[in-house]
Amino acid sequence: QVKVVESGGGLVQPGRSLRLSCASTGFNLDFYSVAWFRQAPGKKREGVSHISVTDGSRYYADSVKGRFTISRGRVRNTVYLDMNDLKPEDPGVYYCATAGDGLDGGTWTREDEYDYWGQGTQVTVSS
Repeated sequence: QVKVVESGGGLVQPGRSLRLSCASTGFNLDFYSVAWFRQAPGKKREGVSHISVTDGSRYYADSVKGRFTISRGRVRNTVYLDMNDLKPEDPGVYYCATAGDGLDGGTWTREDEYDYWGQGTQVTVSS
């Protein structure tokens, strides 16, 4: 069964860190581009970060540049999103999505470019 699963969400204080993980079953993430999206209550889902399968290029939303890092794990079939210095504007449901092609800076945020989506993991930032 083809599936994408996120984990690692939770409640964290402002300024602290969290690591989200994305894993797959039924296919190998190592051969796909992977992105993280998030959706806050009442807002549209937005692209947070993307790592390309083609050349390893990484893209970030302006709001998270310098704080978040996307990476492929040493454990195969895993992609991480390390989130540092979390801010009150970061909470939401974070989704992992995969694309068979390498996307670029102009296309990585287009949701219709992605084939498989996880159910999401909740991130809450509160003191």
